[in-house]
Amino acid sequence: MAREKLQVLNALDIAKTQWYHFTAIVIAGMGFFTDAYDLFCISLVTKLLGRIYYTDTNSSKPGTLPPNVAAAVNGVAFCGTLAGQLFFGWLGDKMGRKRVYGMTLMLMVICSIASGLSFGHTATGVIATLCFFRFWLGFGIGGDYPLSATIMSEYANKKTRGAFIAAVFAMQGFGILAGGMVAIIVSASFKAGYPAPSYEQDHVTSTVPQADFVWRIILMFGALPALLTYYWRMKMPETARYTALVAKNAKQAASDMARVLQVEIEAEQEKIEDLAERDSSFGLFSKEFLRRHGFHLLGTTTTWFFLDIAFYSQNLFQKDIFSAIGWIPSASTMSALEEVYKIARAQTLIALCSTVPGYWFTVALIDVIGRFAIQLMGFFFMTVFMFALAIPYHHWTLSENRIGFVIMYSLTFFFANFGPNATTFVVPAEIFPARLRSTCHGISAASGKAGAIVGAFGFLYAAQSQDPKETDAGYPPGIGVKNSLIVLGVINFLGMVFTFLVPESKGRSLEEMSGENDEDETGTSGEGGTSADYSRAVPV
Repeated sequence: MAREKLQVLNALDIAKTQWYHFTAIVIAGMGFFTDAYDLFCISLVTKLLGRIYYTDTNSSKPGTLPPNVAAAVNGVAFCGTLAGQLFFGWLGDKMGRKRVYGMTLMLMVICSIASGLSFGHTATGVIATLCFFRFWLGFGIGGDYPLSATIMSEYANKKTRGAFIAAVFAMQGFGILAGGMVAIIVSASFKAGYPAPSYEQDHVTSTVPQADFVWRIILMFGALPALLTYYWRMKMPETARYTALVAKNAKQAASDMARVLQVEIEAEQEKIEDLAERDSSFGLFSKEFLRRHGFHLLGTTTTWFFLDIAFYSQNLFQKDIFSAIGWIPSASTMSALEEVYKIARAQTLIALCSTVPGYWFTVALIDVIGRFAIQLMGFFFMTVFMFALAIPYHHWTLSENRIGFVIMYSLTFFFANFGPNATTFVVPAEIFPARLRSTCHGISAASGKAGAIVGAFGFLYAAQSQDPKETDAGYPPGIGVKNSLIVLGVINFLGMVFTFLVPESKGRSLEEMSGENDEDETGTSGEGGTSADYSRAVPV
C-alpha cells in the first residue's frame, strides 16, 4: 500500500514548466558545458605539444608525443573523473547536493587555470605539471556528473523530467563546439600575428616561440564558464527531496520550494517523522538494496561501460576521417599553428553536424518514446553501422568510397548521442532512492569512465597495424583497424543486451521508481510495483 505522498514532492511532480526549470538547466548545464570543454580541448593541442617539446629538427617529420606521454596527457583526466564520480557521488548523499556542487565548481576553475601554467620550460616539467592539474581537474569534473543529474531530476516535474536531465547533458555538445571555436580563434589570431613556413620548408621556424601561449590559452579558457555560474549555483536552494527525505527537515523543504514554485506548501513534519520511523533505510551494501535495485545498478553500470568503450574509441579513426576528406593534410606540409587550426576546424564541423543534433533529438523525444526505446535503438544502430564499417573495411579505404565512410562514421556518432550516451546519464538519476541517488549515479558514471579508459587507450594500441613496419612510432603491432571495429560492434551489441536490465522511468515520479512511497519497504510495493517488476525492465 502506498503512503500518502508529501505535499512538497507532489507539488514538484505536477508543477507546470516554469522559469526556474530553465534556470536550473542553464546552471547545471554550464557545469557540463565546462566539463566537455575541459575534457575534449586536450585533443586539439596534443599535436602542438609534440611539435613544441618533442621535435627533432634533424627528422623529416614534426615531433609528436611519445606513446606513454600521449596516454598520460589524454588519460589522466579520465582517471581523475572516475575517482571524482565515486567520491563526490557519495559526498552528495552525505552532505547535500548544493554544498558539494560549489566544491566541484571551484576545483574545476582553479585546475583549468593551473593546467595552462607550468614549472620550467623542459618537456618533463611541462608535461608533469599538466598531468598533475588535469588529474584534479578531472576529479572536479567527475563530481559534476552525479550532482548535476541528481539536482535536475529532483527539481523537475514528472512529465518533462527526462527532457530536462537530457538538456543538461546536451550542453556537452556545446562545450565540444566551444572548444573547437576557441582553438580556431586563438590559433588563427596567432597565425596572422606570427606567420611561419611549413615544417618541410623550415624545420626550426615552422613552430614559432609564441605557439607556447596558444595551448595554454585554450586550456585556461575552460575556467571562464565555470566561474560565471558559481554565484548562481550558490543561490540555488537545496533540492526538496534531499531536505525532506534525507535531511528530514520538512519546514526547510516546504519553505525552499514555496519560494521556487511560488505556491503555498504545508511543512508536514509529522509525516516525515512517520516516514523516518517506518523506513528501514537500507544501505548500498545491504541484501535489501540488492533485492530491490541490484539488477538496476548492474544495468546502469554495464550499459554505460560498454557505451563509453565504443564512444571514446571512435577517436581512433577520426584521423582517418579527417585525412580521407582532405580536412587535414600531412603534418609536414603545415606550420604548427596551421595544424591546430585545421584540427580544430575538423572537430567543430563533426560536433556541429552530428554530435550536437544527436543530443537534442534525445531531448525532444525522451519523454515521448521513453528512455528504454531510445537506448535500445541507439545501441542497435551503433552495432549495425560499426559492422557496416568493419566487414567491408577495405572497400571504404578506396578513395572513391571515402565519402560513404564519413557518412557511416557520422551516423554512428549521431546514434550514440540520440541513444545511450544521453540515456545512460538520465536513468541512474531517476531509479534509485533519494539517500543513495547521487552515490549510485556516481558508481554508474565511474563505470562509464572505466570504459572510456579502455576505449581511448586499449583500442589505441589494438588498432595498430599487424605489420610491425606500418605501426605508428613507438607502438607495438596490434590487431588492425578492421578487427578493432568488429570488436567494437560486439561491444555495442552487448550494450543492447544489458539495456534489458534497465527500467523505463517515463512518466513516473522518483518515489514510485525507487519505492520510497511504499508502506512496507520489505514487502509489497504500492504505486511502484514490487522490486521484481522493475528489475526485468519491461518498458511501460
